[in-house]
Amino acid sequence: MLLKHLIAQLTTQAVEAAQQQGAIASGPVPDVDVERPQNPEHGDFAVSLPLRLARTAHMNPMAIAELLVPLIPADDVISRVWAAAPGFVNFTIGQEWLRQQVGTILQEGDGYGDLQPDSPECVQVEFVSVNPTGPLHVGHARGAVLGSALTNILAAAGHQVSREYYINDAGSQMDIFYRSLYVRYLQANGQEAEMPANGYMGDYLVAMAEEVVADEEDNLLQMPEELAVETIGHMGLEKMLDLIRRELDAVQVTFDVWFSEKSLYDTGEYDETIALLEKQGHLIRREGATWFASTALGEDKDNVLVRTSGEPTYFASDIAYHRNKFIVRGFDRVINIWGADHQGHVSRLKAAVSALSIDPARLTILISQLVTLRSGEVAVRASKRSGVMVTLKELVDEVGSDACRYFFLSRSPESQMEFDLDLAKSQSADNPVYYIQYAHARIAALLREAGEQGLNHSQGDLALLTHEAEEALIKKMLLLPELIESMAETLEVHHLPHYAVELATVFHRFYEKCRVFSSQPDDKAITLVRLKLVEACGTVLARCLSLMSMSAPERM
Repeated sequence: MLLKHLIAQLTTQAVEAAQQQGAIASGPVPDVDVERPQNPEHGDFAVSLPLRLARTAHMNPMAIAELLVPLIPADDVISRVWAAAPGFVNFTIGQEWLRQQVGTILQEGDGYGDLQPDSPECVQVEFVSVNPTGPLHVGHARGAVLGSALTNILAAAGHQVSREYYINDAGSQMDIFYRSLYVRYLQANGQEAEMPANGYMGDYLVAMAEEVVADEEDNLLQMPEELAVETIGHMGLEKMLDLIRRELDAVQVTFDVWFSEKSLYDTGEYDETIALLEKQGHLIRREGATWFASTALGEDKDNVLVRTSGEPTYFASDIAYHRNKFIVRGFDRVINIWGADHQGHVSRLKAAVSALSIDPARLTILISQLVTLRSGEVAVRASKRSGVMVTLKELVDEVGSDACRYFFLSRSPESQMEFDLDLAKSQSADNPVYYIQYAHARIAALLREAGEQGLNHSQGDLALLTHEAEEALIKKMLLLPELIESMAETLEVHHLPHYAVELATVFHRFYEKCRVFSSQPDDKAITLVRLKLVEACGTVLARCLSLMSMSAPERM
């Protein structure tokens, strides 16, 4: 049990005991919010429940706090409980228990921070899902990094997580891509051909067409044009998906499932979904098209599902896709990470999910805002069609995967961000990536030196950890499980990189104030226990880096 849950439980039990004694009026006990005071004089934890109970209990909140204190027993974990104005109950962690947590961290190792929730969920996270019509650019990278870190955190919080890429391999954009590639193939074979309207102009298509020529020579020229377009389209799709996989691998992003939009049509799930919406009265026919009656569900306007041409819209296949997620595959919860250009689609998809008799609260959509690269004065807008873009590969080649991941994770997704290329490449304490990884490398160096000296710190006496810098380091390490739980609930991953910097800062401060190795023979015991503390800190730092899918170097 996390400390904050223990304190909430003890506080609730104290209120219930006071009610049974008649000291506080009977009634439901509100949820207990447990805070961490900024001022250490207010203890390690505080609850403000007496302030919330004051009105219903018709009592002064300070009087309620003073009533509760003797009903919360102090023990090895909670050493002191006291009331503080205007109506707080404060808690201090027991020093002996605190020191023993160093051993707990070492025992849990790579699994430190993992949780076992009372009700684990089966969660699907769909992210990236870029049309396979061109390389990934820096805007896609932000959602990719966010999604992969979020899935790591949800898994650490005890949930069953499926990472999914939705392949938009149906519809008009793919037709344009196929025809664009076919034109480049014709040109590579020396034939005159013009790109289709809104065709994809990037050089990557020229290179891809040359690959097809190398494999197929001019064989596609012998086919009827429509068959040739379809054939080269399938080749291009596979090549593009392979490229996307390799680009994502380079930034440590992987998926459990690559789900084909086209499969919804091939299996009949799309037709089943439309029939279900029709049966439940959510479709209307107007102007030769089929519309989803969004206004009946509180939307500002209805939305087209099937155009007058008979071609389904992306919205139509999205509804079928989410029916597949919730009803066919049975996920408890679905999280989509979309780019900023999809902001306007959020409410209508929630309305569609509701029309399928699915609680829309089970669907969460995170919007990842735009990214600007900065090195001096740089601003590049990405566009697959114009071919002007900064690709994910170019960014990783420039700053490395670790810096790419850290900087994308360090801001909340709803905020626009500038990516400082110069800072990301800097090898100084100003660069948070370097700062965190240097702390881990310093820890590894200390442990190597201990090994060279033949020191076995496993038997270090934790009771000797009495310095305030040692205590501060242990308290900071103990925040990680609580942080994992909080991030899994709020989906706010950006707190993790900031915590990693804070932990590195507290470690560097400990290193400056507490000499690990001493030349004095009488100090061997303190050397051993500090090495034990150092190893535990290395475990927590490595865990943070692992959750962010960043490397934990042992030398720098």
